[in-house]
Amino acid sequence: MYDYIKGQVTRVTPEYVVIEQQGIGYQLLTPNPFSFRKSEEIIQVYTYLHVREDSQNLMGFLDLSQRELFRKLILVSGIGPKGALAILASGEPTHVIQAIEREDESYLVKFPGVGKKTARQMILDLKGKLNDLIDIEHFDFTQEEPTLFEDGQATHELEEAMLALAALGYSERELSKIRPILKGNESLQKTDDFMKKALQLLFSGK
Repeated sequence: MYDYIKGQVTRVTPEYVVIEQQGIGYQLLTPNPFSFRKSEEIIQVYTYLHVREDSQNLMGFLDLSQRELFRKLILVSGIGPKGALAILASGEPTHVIQAIEREDESYLVKFPGVGKKTARQMILDLKGKLNDLIDIEHFDFTQEEPTLFEDGQATHELEEAMLALAALGYSERELSKIRPILKGNESLQKTDDFMKKALQLLFSGK
């Protein structure tokens, strides 16, 4: 129904963003709300309208490949819209596509709500069907180690990131393990930076 919306970002929360277009504010659920910034700049956001008997939710994606992968993921038994958003929160569809192509169940089960059965179903349903979404041949999984320093900083931005990760389904136990590392990383200033590093740590098992 809606392919994309062009407008200004007027609100960013841990769960959704608001895009205003011609006086109407569209509430968009998105993998990482803090990849958006409140601004007067006009941006284009790709959308997907998910309709159930009791609700209608509009999803928003900055990248077309994210939206198309989202559409594929929600067709897999055991993965709903919230689970698909959590999977996409890593920021790179390439991560997920490579894991599926390599049948890497140990990677896939790190996403909230994805157990071995669902990971296997993702591979069975999607392997060989995602190559048209993105070039998966040139991606480096190398992850940098965090640089620690004594006092930590950007507490507000860190807590925003923790709220967003909790909204995606990560447990307090998982978040409590990475919180001290994030707090002591002097290179992290923005909420989006904390989100990206947190996801790296969660997937590397730190």
